[in-house]
Amino acid sequence: MPDGSNSQAFVEFDRVQKSYDGEVLVVKDLNLAVGRGEFLTMLGPSGSGKTTVLMMLAGFETATNGEIRLGGKEINNIPPHKRGIGMVFQNYALFPHMSVAENLSFPLEVRNIGKSEREGKIKRALDMVQMGDFGGRRPAQLSGGQQQRIALARALVFEPELVLMDEPLGALDKQLRETLQFEITNLAHELGITTVYVTHDQTEALTMSDRVAVFDDGRIQQLAPPDDLYEKPQNSFVAQFIGENNALRGTVTSLSKDRCVVKLDGTGEQIDALPVNVAKEGDKTLVSIRPERVEFNPDLGENAHTLDAEVMEFVYMGDVFRTRLKVAGRDDFIVKTRNRADQVRLSPGEKVKIGWLPQDCRALDP
Repeated sequence: MPDGSNSQAFVEFDRVQKSYDGEVLVVKDLNLAVGRGEFLTMLGPSGSGKTTVLMMLAGFETATNGEIRLGGKEINNIPPHKRGIGMVFQNYALFPHMSVAENLSFPLEVRNIGKSEREGKIKRALDMVQMGDFGGRRPAQLSGGQQQRIALARALVFEPELVLMDEPLGALDKQLRETLQFEITNLAHELGITTVYVTHDQTEALTMSDRVAVFDDGRIQQLAPPDDLYEKPQNSFVAQFIGENNALRGTVTSLSKDRCVVKLDGTGEQIDALPVNVAKEGDKTLVSIRPERVEFNPDLGENAHTLDAEVMEFVYMGDVFRTRLKVAGRDDFIVKTRNRADQVRLSPGEKVKIGWLPQDCRALDP
């Protein structure tokens, strides 16, 4: 898997800032390196700065401070059409009065590529996205999914080294979106294209990416491979934003290098946790535990924690059961268990014991 952290970075942001009014920074001191051939996703809520970063890389926005480099060359003052970057947008941005083939021909014509070479490239690009028979149709004669495939083919037709995608699957239904997620990822890796992808959909980011940059308030909160991001969040924002997460609040009562004890608010019970983002005894903390790491009536050995809980809701979701519990005075604690033949169905009001291993429990900033 490509590693964007190495010295062979293809895309680089060096202390980049962006302000629209000269006062408020929407992007704050961004340092980011994307490796050649890497699929990097920028993930975050609306207003977090991720789309602004993409637009600065594309050349549609200008950085207020800092340097943006592509292949080692500064591109701050190079106009968009001279950066050689492929773009895919959520709204497809196809020319409605042109056929599919003419839409794909346009970026080749502006690069002065001859007719016979154009035809070969168009055929190859349409075949890549399984739309080889649709060259003569107009965009209005295509479904949303087909239009998005054509938009992807148009971004790839001139064989760019870098493709930028801004929420490209946001308008599609769930099943089609999932199909195209895998197709886009496979195509990008097959062609060795560096891809920078923007989404607010966590599942999309985790499914498609080599690495994910989680944005909030104009800064990268964490940059890591998908599994690290989910299993090892570095702060409470990432823990809460990525996937479903249980958060118990408390105070650190003792602290060593690889273990801390947290006294939970509401009950005074003490639990062990991995100290990830706490500095000293007496600090307030948010303890993070993923719902699938929690077990009912646990038999996890002497290191495990057990807490009393009350069932508030038990929901059948097909492949999993989702149980909402009251734990440590909060009624929003979630446990997810696989749908197995021996699963006991719980009823609201039932009292149960739950438990987990200390290494699955992370003490983060409050």
